[in-house]
Amino acid sequence: MKHSVDVHVGKRIRHRRWMNGTTQQQLAERVGIKFQQIQKYETGMNRVSASRLWDIAHSLGVPVSFFFEGLDGQMTDAQIEGSDMPGDILSDKEALELLRSYYAIPENQRRRLFDLARVLSEAA
Repeated sequence: MKHSVDVHVGKRIRHRRWMNGTTQQQLAERVGIKFQQIQKYETGMNRVSASRLWDIAHSLGVPVSFFFEGLDGQMTDAQIEGSDMPGDILSDKEALELLRSYYAIPENQRRRLFDLARVLSEAA
């Protein structure tokens, strides 16, 4: 049975790997394992050991704490109901692609785009 913390950590690994443009194979090679093991970590099927999480964090350029961010503040199903957002925004490929594209924009233009999106969402 999957533990919710393992699932959360796995989603954060996938999110960061995807944001970096790193494949499962590339990450696996960097940490010295098979890509199938990365797949199992990302789905929460296998628990990531502390030393392996350390290696993954180093490879992806984040502190180990990155993988635990948001655990305390996860939305409940009741909070998600009635919202147009998916329950797990990090598992939505379109949202991740939008986020990656957003951060590829120069900062001054990104700020203007953010302000525009806020105004449009308030008008909707």
